[in-house]
Amino acid sequence: MALTNRYKTAPGAGTLAALILVLVFGSPWYADWARDNTDPDTAGGWFLRLLAWPAWRFDSSDSIQEIFAADLKAILVVVLTAVFLYLLPGSQLSRARGTLSQFFAGWAAYVFAGAFAALLTALIRTNPSLLGAFQAAGDGAEYGLFVGWIIGIATLGSWRGRR
Repeated sequence: MALTNRYKTAPGAGTLAALILVLVFGSPWYADWARDNTDPDTAGGWFLRLLAWPAWRFDSSDSIQEIFAADLKAILVVVLTAVFLYLLPGSQLSRARGTLSQFFAGWAAYVFAGAFAALLTALIRTNPSLLGAFQAAGDGAEYGLFVGWIIGIATLGSWRGRR
């Protein structure tokens, strides 16, 4: 019901949608299910696996540094989504609620959030390299491109500030 409130803000609605996406689809249970039960050679399987990209975990055989980087990436996706939704003017300056500028601003915010979260966390992983950071940023942008439309839909019809 909170998403249908007529006084929701675009940054608030988009951040809430990003938080739900990361909590549900980034969970270890969903990531394990997607890895074990989907075919990466089909479009549906590829998308279901992509949803688990900002995977967070608290129990693994990886090093503490790798676990911290993965968890930080999931947190940064949500935080940077909020930051970019505040910074992108389309959702705040559109003349009417529900315009396409709100949709594209939400979508773009998630693309930027995914790319920057991956770029920043790639630098704290074990054996970081500039090439690895660029490749991680590309993976984050790919995630944002194919999943960010959900954030764009969440920001549609949001209150844009002063009238």
